[in-house]
Amino acid sequence: MCPQTFSWLLLAASVAAEVAGTIALRYADGFTRLVPSLVVGASYAAAIWLMSISVRHLEVGLAYAVWAGSGTALTAALGVAWFGESMTLLRVLGVVMIVIGVVVLNLDTH
Repeated sequence: MCPQTFSWLLLAASVAAEVAGTIALRYADGFTRLVPSLVVGASYAAAIWLMSISVRHLEVGLAYAVWAGSGTALTAALGVAWFGESMTLLRVLGVVMIVIGVVVLNLDTH
């Protein structure tokens, strides 16, 4: 497997870890519950570590944009699916704009 492909896979794992940590925040109850709080810390640490490895072969600006945009979109979707959070047309538009921005950034890579 080429290093760049492996880096994209690491970035995807980093996004998954970041989203897991963010979802765990809901259960950590202001860091008053031990296990969910540990999941938050471990997930965020794993996310940053995986991203730090992925940027060895990816542009840091692009990697961060993909990481932040993907994490935001996935977290919003999971919030709706798992927690019954509202999804208005304006929120959908916001997420779509994030995704479009990440796609446009990817079109400009060499």
